[in-house]
Amino acid sequence: MVPFLLTTLALAVGAVNAIPAQTAVNALTPINDFGSNPTKLQLQVYVPSKLAAKPAVILALHYCGGTGQAYSQGTKYNALADTKGFVVLYPSAGHDSNCWDVATTKTLTHDGGGDSTGLANMVKWAITKYNADPAKVFVTGSSSGCMMSNVMAATYPELFSAVSCYSGVAAGCLAGSPGSSPQSADQACANGKHIKTPAAWAAQAKAMYPGYNGAYPRFLIWHGEADNFVTYANLGEELKQWSAVLNVPFTKNNTNTPQAGYTQIVYGDGTKLIGYSAKGVGHTVPVHEDADLKWFGI
Repeated sequence: MVPFLLTTLALAVGAVNAIPAQTAVNALTPINDFGSNPTKLQLQVYVPSKLAAKPAVILALHYCGGTGQAYSQGTKYNALADTKGFVVLYPSAGHDSNCWDVATTKTLTHDGGGDSTGLANMVKWAITKYNADPAKVFVTGSSSGCMMSNVMAATYPELFSAVSCYSGVAAGCLAGSPGSSPQSADQACANGKHIKTPAAWAAQAKAMYPGYNGAYPRFLIWHGEADNFVTYANLGEELKQWSAVLNVPFTKNNTNTPQAGYTQIVYGDGTKLIGYSAKGVGHTVPVHEDADLKWFGI
């Protein structure tokens, strides 16, 4: 059981208020050839001037209507990269109102030829290009980017050590939907109508990579209790899914953590799965970059 009364609100998938712009750092570098790119995604990369030996790589996924450039300007990952020496990948989805495809069989299948395949190839390219540490590859995102973070963890679990994402849905929640945008999607998912058992959610995630018996990434999941676009009930479904996949039961709640109004939902010993419920916060929860890096171990 998820330790919260998860209320169902209304509205659409993936819409997001613009993330406030942060101070610009160095420019991004466009990459035109990173391997197979079946859905014609775009990629821009931020590489700090002082790159760490065997650097970490963060795949940062934008919200619906956004771009990689916009997400880089609205978060502090670049400034942190300058001090920590990691690489940030900022892809852009140019289809379905710039939303990531989290609905089709292609993207919900390992090497299926959807958005997930193109994103995985970006990560593989970056590991080789920058001599990165394969054990320090992470994915994060907001709204549609969080939905896609869940999908990447299910379709390519071998690539990622940890996930931290904001205001999304469980992997497979939109499976079979006509699209993944507020305009095209079956809104039952975003409206919190897809309620399943932990075992059912885990089976759906594991079916995206048949035969895989390795580890799955650690998860940090953030959601606002006042979210009217991707409703609060989805936090509970994500926690069900990954608690079952990672085999960690609910342990306790810590109030006013990491700040006033936030409740930390701890599973197991807190090293594999944590949720954050943000009182009074809508869509989306502001990015907590320092908490992300702590979770990633950077």
